[in-house]
Amino acid sequence: MTTYIALLRAVNVGGTGKLPMSELTTMCEAAGLTNVRTYIASGNVVFDSALSEKAVAKKLAASLEDYAGKPVGVMIRTGPEMAAVLNGNPFRECAPNLTFAIFLDAAPPADAIDATRGQRDELLALGKREIYVTYPGGSGTSKLKIPAAASGTARNMNTIAKLAEMAGA
Repeated sequence: MTTYIALLRAVNVGGTGKLPMSELTTMCEAAGLTNVRTYIASGNVVFDSALSEKAVAKKLAASLEDYAGKPVGVMIRTGPEMAAVLNGNPFRECAPNLTFAIFLDAAPPADAIDATRGQRDELLALGKREIYVTYPGGSGTSKLKIPAAASGTARNMNTIAKLAEMAGA
């Protein structure tokens, strides 16, 4: 049995994609996932499964599309992978609530940072399947556009730490 973390894209953010976490829990359990627990209402769920990462992502994406009537992005990481994202944060000296990992399905392209537009005081770094970004002035006022992150989903370091902790418990 592997402990996985699913990060859903555009769920309960800015009034779009409303999905009560109780519904997400029920959906996961109906898909055969066990020990299901959610964290905050932005589409974070930790669970156990004997299935592969790809099989879990496919099952969960299908259930979410049935529920929402449209595709919902699903990024999957194991507990150790989430801990590695936290430990790999190159901006540890920066505020954890202003430092994010943007989770991707695959490795970011080597030119992902060069292709970024609107950068002011933000700092970026590439991870294994993530792009790290810190927003010293806050993400809400940033004009940063990262084309390589268009289909990804971001979580701040506080959330990543909590998810890694939940997956390790």
